[in-house]
Amino acid sequence: MEIGISTFVETTPDVNSGQVISHAERIREVVEEIVLADKVGLDVFGVGEHHREDFAASSPAVILAAAASQTKRIRLTSAVTVLSSADPVRVFQDFATLDGISNGRAEIMAGRGSFIESFPLFGYDLNDYNELFEEKLELLLKLRDSEIVSWKGGHRPAINQKGVYPRPVQDPLPVWIGSGGNSDSVIRAGLLGLPLVLAIIGGSPIQFAPLVELYKKALHHAGYDASRFPVASHSHGFIAKDTQEAADKFFPSTQQVMNKLGRERGWGHYDRASFDAARSFEGALYVGDAKAVSEKIIHLRKHVGITRFMLHVPVGSMPHEDVMNAIELLGTEVAPRVREEITDWESSIK
Repeated sequence: MEIGISTFVETTPDVNSGQVISHAERIREVVEEIVLADKVGLDVFGVGEHHREDFAASSPAVILAAAASQTKRIRLTSAVTVLSSADPVRVFQDFATLDGISNGRAEIMAGRGSFIESFPLFGYDLNDYNELFEEKLELLLKLRDSEIVSWKGGHRPAINQKGVYPRPVQDPLPVWIGSGGNSDSVIRAGLLGLPLVLAIIGGSPIQFAPLVELYKKALHHAGYDASRFPVASHSHGFIAKDTQEAADKFFPSTQQVMNKLGRERGWGHYDRASFDAARSFEGALYVGDAKAVSEKIIHLRKHVGITRFMLHVPVGSMPHEDVMNAIELLGTEVAPRVREEITDWESSIK
């Protein structure tokens, strides 16, 4: 069972002072968070790509590369790369470069993204949303599998027997499919034989169990051994020494972000009752002390089949020291507890 962190490098106003941290300062903070995550024994750190004012990470590979030379073990991934509006050649080159700097620890998490700002920014039509992703994923996988590539599609100039460099340390460079719970994307990941990441950020995590089974059926249908493929989750959460403290610290920035997005997307008002329901044992928020968060992750592994858990923290802007403390608790208290119980459980069912 792998345990890690994901972040969108948010720069929303401080809920108390209204001050906004600069993009540059927040990026430097995230590099410190990655270094700490490696130090406390976490397995993976993911940085999400966005192209708007309240997020500082338009280029995850650059941020991850800044941390690569200061870390030794932790895997470094996008979370996600918005492949539909990106050039797969540059994506591959960026992450192959990261793979070289980190000596084989880079991963790409490819997805459509839940924000649309990158499409007009890079000159793409949202009407081509699905076709763009399918075509560019096809090219990315060709680039991964072959040094010399010939390819032709409808949304990018053709490539005729061209070499793409540098080549990564890993062969193949890991490419995961990120999904918000869409059955088509889950099936696609299985048929292509790619690892799956589910964004479990609402409702009951148990509701994702059928999607994991659907993914495994697609793997089996395509001739793959489903037991060899990891399934990851990305879920909002926060850890403190005391569960009430964790909830009280995490709620204000979470509410701010959820209501801002709600106004943009037509969601209902997000209040403390909604938050408290989501952090219950059956909910999708992993907020509490080390014991409470550990128990929810263990439940997720046993009943949904998740083999990599990524805690998304912070949601909105939180004090850097609180985020660092949560990362330390995840690595030193939560991860050992989860790994031990899951190891014992897996041994008992064999």
